Formats: sequence, C-alpha cells, structure tokens
Amino acid sequence: MLIIKSVDEMKRHMKDIKKQGRSIGFVPTMGYLHEGHMSLIKRARGENEVVVVSVFVNPTQFGPNEDYERYPRDEERDKKMCEEAGCDILFMPNKDDMYRENYSTYVEVYGLTEGLCGAKRPGHFRGVATIVTKLFNIVKPDRAYFGQKDAQQLAVIKRMVKDLDFDIEIVGCEIVRDVDGLALSSRNTYLSEEERKQAPILYKSLLKAKEEIEKGERASEKLIDLIKTTILEMPDAQIDYIEIVNNETLKPIEKVEGEVLIALAVKFGKTRLIDNMAVRV
Repeated sequence: MLIIKSVDEMKRHMKDIKKQGRSIGFVPTMGYLHEGHMSLIKRARGENEVVVVSVFVNPTQFGPNEDYERYPRDEERDKKMCEEAGCDILFMPNKDDMYRENYSTYVEVYGLTEGLCGAKRPGHFRGVATIVTKLFNIVKPDRAYFGQKDAQQLAVIKRMVKDLDFDIEIVGCEIVRDVDGLALSSRNTYLSEEERKQAPILYKSLLKAKEEIEKGERASEKLIDLIKTTILEMPDAQIDYIEIVNNETLKPIEKVEGEVLIALAVKFGKTRLIDNMAVRV
C-alpha cells in the first residue's frame, strides 16, 4: 500500500493511473476507521482495479462549538486497517496543504441542506461539498463510496455530482451495525459505558416505526410520536430531531407514501448520534 501525504504528489500519481486506463474506486473518510469503513473499502476493492482511501479530518464541516479538535484520530491504526481491507493508495493530506493560504472557494448545495442535520449544523454541508469536490479533483475516481448512515450527506453529494457534471458514479452502501443494532460511527467512542448501553434504542425505535408502517400506519405525526416515546425511555437521551421526509427531496411529509426516509439525531451526554431507515410503501 502506497501512502501519500502531498496533494501535488497525489495528483501526479493519479494522472499516471488514469493514463494507464485503470478503474479507480475511492473511499473518502475522516479516519478512526471501523467496520463500516471497511465494508466500503471492500466493496470498492471488488469493483475497481485501483482502490484509494483518503483520511482527512475536514475542519470546514465542523461548527465553532463542535468536536474538530477532539475528533478521534489514530493514524497507525487507520493505515493497518486500510491495508488489510485491500487499499492500494492511502491519501493522508494535512490541513495546510488542502486549505492553502487565502483559501476562499466553497461549494454549496441548496434545497437538500436546509433540513435535518443541515438545520442543526449551519455550514456543515458547505464544508462537506467543498472537501468532496476537492478530493474528487485530486483523485479523479470512476466510483466513490459513501455509507447510507449519513443519508443527507449521500443525497447532497449525489445532487452535487449531477449538477456539476462530475463523471463519477456515487455508490451508496448499507449501514453497518453492531450486534445490538447501533450504527457504527467513529463518534461511538465518545459514549460512556452507560450511554453505550442506551444508544441501541435509536435502531429499535426505527424498527418499531417500520413495523407500524407495515401494519398500515401512514400518519407521520403518529410515527414520530412513537419513535420519540421509545427513545425517551432512555434517561440520557436528548432528542435533536426526528423527521420523516421524502427520500429524494428530503422535505418533511405528513403522510407516508412512496419511498420515505425516517431520520433522527439524538444526544447521549455530549455525543450526537444519527441514524435512519428508508422505507417504501
């Protein structure tokens, strides 16, 4: 596995690979990798001749009171996991190389970013769209792989790629969960032992809502109340939002029909977790 830390070196290397006509699969990450990331890398490995993984904790997607400085980092562990999963090139740029002096260009996607996490984290998706655009221009992949856990992020990136005519296939991959149902996330490491015991209630609440939909319930308000009641059985749970939205537009809906996304964000202590479930009726 080749490890590259310079943006210019990465560009040169990827240009050579493109000249060879080899297909490139790309998995952008913020590091502190887990089995969810591994599933993306393995999927990329099965579908491409060259697999590139980036590890970069992107400062522009963190708000002023968020966890950029304390976001978990373990460079050596990430290297080992990438190699084991079949990564060919690991790109680990530093902040000053990605955002050089007087940096002043940003990418913004409208419409999909106003609700859900976008309403709670102003500027977050501008940072996401900007860094993904930069990484796409550096790596020049044929396919890029993202987890469904970050459903709004996936929708934003798909829209950006379509609108800006990137010649890249965006591959959404299923949520990877722990044995008790908690969606894998680098932020899970923040949870105390007691909070970790309570956190699987998120998935359980989504399953309850899905079950009610299968029984015929269509009123979003009733389903949201059910999810809320279930989550608040846990003493440390603080609900940020629970919404049922159209899976394409991400706009709230009053009645469940077609393909919908049930999305939620909940804090346990200082740790904010997100989860979602797509349901078709």
